[in-house]
Amino acid sequence: MNESMSGKTVLITGATAGIGRVTARELAAAGARILFVARNKDKAEATREWIKQQTGNALAEAIIGDLSSREGVRSVARAANAAEGGIDVLVNNAGAVFSHRAESVDGIEMTFALNHLAPFLLTNLLLDALKRRAPSRVVIVSSDAHTRATMNFDDLEGRQRYRAWTAYGQSKLANLLFTYELARRLDGSGVTANALHPGFVASDFGKNNSGFMAWGISMAQRLAGITVEEGARTSVYLASSGEVKGVSGKYFEKCKVRESAPASRDPESMKRLWEISERMTGVSAGN
Repeated sequence: MNESMSGKTVLITGATAGIGRVTARELAAAGARILFVARNKDKAEATREWIKQQTGNALAEAIIGDLSSREGVRSVARAANAAEGGIDVLVNNAGAVFSHRAESVDGIEMTFALNHLAPFLLTNLLLDALKRRAPSRVVIVSSDAHTRATMNFDDLEGRQRYRAWTAYGQSKLANLLFTYELARRLDGSGVTANALHPGFVASDFGKNNSGFMAWGISMAQRLAGITVEEGARTSVYLASSGEVKGVSGKYFEKCKVRESAPASRDPESMKRLWEISERMTGVSAGN
């Protein structure tokens, strides 16, 4: 990490653990002011202190909010929009897999609510702040799980049939469809939007579950997982590197552009998902 982020403000979701935490640390070490989203006040304070101790940078503060909730996302956006100096980089990192179907407080299936609708809504609510700080960046953590997925527009929330990894893969495909459509809509604004695959990371991912799924994820991470430092590398790169200045609408792995699955590059699916997401979040109404 050798790119200075002095004078830049970065908002990161999912930064109290895993690659989000390391991303926050690395960008703070480069001089950035870090705003990070957390649900738990104790974890938030521990993360803030950890960043300060690791980097010597005291410019880190938490925004408390539940991103699975529409009002929680709006509350985070209000706090971020009120932050002095605006937002230079938004890193949509938060995500999870759920072994059993559950619904958010808004009655939306949790995987779709947290992994797709939250970054969709948060990004749209922060666009004016990002445009004021242009050139600025949106970074979205997707996954190669999208390559085995399809968008089931007839049952996006798994009401008819729910399978955890099917729902997760669909949400990661949605991340890419959102990224590409966002990049198209932001063309000429000075705001770029890119997505990435962090790799299979040995982190806290999946530990919100119990039973066979938790055991299986843990075993796979021990056998094949990369470190959180390795997993965070591409997020840090897209948030800070001069090499990607002006680059938008791309999918990255190991800090290099790669082609995503054909299903992620279908313009009709991009448009359809955007319209559905607007209706489900109410973002088009400006609230």
